[in-house]
Amino acid sequence: MHILVADLEGVFLPEIWINVALKTGIEELKLTTRDISDYNVLMTRRLSLLKENKLTIQDIQDVIQTLDPLPGAKDTLDWIRARFQIIILSDTFEEFAKPLMAKLGFPTLLCHSLTIDARGNITDYNLRIENQKQKAVEALKGLHYQVTAFGDSYNDIAMIQEAHQGFFFKPPASVVTDFPDIPVTQNYDELKTMIESLLH
Repeated sequence: MHILVADLEGVFLPEIWINVALKTGIEELKLTTRDISDYNVLMTRRLSLLKENKLTIQDIQDVIQTLDPLPGAKDTLDWIRARFQIIILSDTFEEFAKPLMAKLGFPTLLCHSLTIDARGNITDYNLRIENQKQKAVEALKGLHYQVTAFGDSYNDIAMIQEAHQGFFFKPPASVVTDFPDIPVTQNYDELKTMIESLLH
């Protein structure tokens, strides 16, 4: 039995933090796991920037409400779901992703959560488990699934390498250079072709 696991932002959704950066003018919020591979370092810096600039969860959710899935994302996800089981494994947060899941047709999403105080300040982030993407793939393999994984960034590497097979979707050049053995797809048509070739 085959199962697919995939990243969310950069694959099906635009990068939420980049859009918050564009809306607020806080340039440093544009940094993502494409730029900083250590997720804890990245999130600690993000929370500091939110505090310094007095940004609340509402400010971020206001930006998220304006976002839509990437062009072709929902059709591609529907195409996958009509043929295979898929779980989205993301390092985003429930409080960010929830409004966007409806626009994608409510796929299964495993992600993290935030600690928010009474005034709406984001005071901490709560990882479901360290290396959750890799651990999820390990667990699915333990259930005797044949796992195929795809994502776009450094925080997807362990997931892709742990899976039986995997590939990148529109990764930055630095990721391709660092991991030349992982196949690359650049658009949804190539992604579908790759899935068909791997799973048939």
